[in-house]
Order: sequence, then structure tokens, then C-alpha cells
Amino acid sequence: MSLFEMYLQLGFQHIIDIHGYDHIVFVLVLCAGYSLNQIRKVLILVTAFTIGHSLTLALSTLNIVSIPSDIVEFMIPATILMTAVSNVLPLKSGRQSFIYVVTLLFGLIHGLGFSNYLKELLGRESNIFTPLLAFNLGLEAGQIVILAAYFLILLITVNLLKVRHDFWKLYVSGAGFGISLILLIENKFW
Repeated sequence: MSLFEMYLQLGFQHIIDIHGYDHIVFVLVLCAGYSLNQIRKVLILVTAFTIGHSLTLALSTLNIVSIPSDIVEFMIPATILMTAVSNVLPLKSGRQSFIYVVTLLFGLIHGLGFSNYLKELLGRESNIFTPLLAFNLGLEAGQIVILAAYFLILLITVNLLKVRHDFWKLYVSGAGFGISLILLIENKFW
């Protein structure tokens, strides 16, 4: 296995790892606000998240950014909670570009959650560009798998079972809100 393949696999496993479910919950809650005919917007959002994630990983690996892990562990569920709440607020015109920027910023925060481990791994490499690129491509591929599963379930739920999308959005957002609240309470940051 080449170095590129190793980091590609590591990025893919990072995003779909059930033990790191905070990323999965974030992606699912992010998707919940969008219907089947808005897949393009979701792909842009997920890519913005990956770009933010990638920037933070690079900056952390190069020792440009360092934030204490207890703060990061608080901020990650806070981003999920804020995304869940924003899903149930009415979408005002012009708000979509703001959501892209916020998602990119949330990607920066989520990237910090894995940066110490990746920094250890990349610290042994003479060139971090290729492993970092491979890791982030793996991350994006994992997110696309999550999106495919999500939209398949959404298709079945909304089109076949005739559940209204606003109920679906409320259910997924409420579940994400509850999970993020539990993570915040367990964090004991307050």
C-alpha cells in the first residue's frame, strides 16, 4: 500500500468511524435542512466543510494553529447544536451563502478534533502535502458515502412512506440537537 493510499484510507475511516460519530451526526444534521432536489447545495456544503477541515489540519500540522483539546471538544458538539437549531428556523432569502461560510468555519473547528493525531502521523513525513491531500480526499469520499446513505433513506421516507419533509427535518435535527446536548453535558467544559 502506498503512502497516498494509506492516508486516503485513514481519511475515509475517520469520517465513517462510528466511534467518531460526531462528524457523522454533523453531516446528517447539515443534510436534514435540504430536500432531495437540493443535493447540489448539500454537496457544496459538505465540500465547504471539507475545505475548512483541511485548512485546520494543515495549519495544525505546520504548528501555525494550536487550540486546547478541551475547547475543541466543546466547540464540536456546539456546531452540531447550532446547525440543528438553524434547520428549524425559517430560511430567509440570501441566507444560503451565509450557511456556506458558517459550514466552512464549522469545518475548521471539526478539523481541530483530529489534528493532534494526524499531526503525530504527519510529523514523521518529510512532505506533508501528499498525505494531507490523500487524507482529505478520503474524508470527502467518506462524506459522500454518508450522503448517499442519507439521501437513500430520505427518498424512502419522504417519497415511499410519504413522511412530510418538514417532519423529517425536525426529527433529524431534534436527534442531532439531543446528541450534541449530551456531548456538551458530558464534556463538563462549563
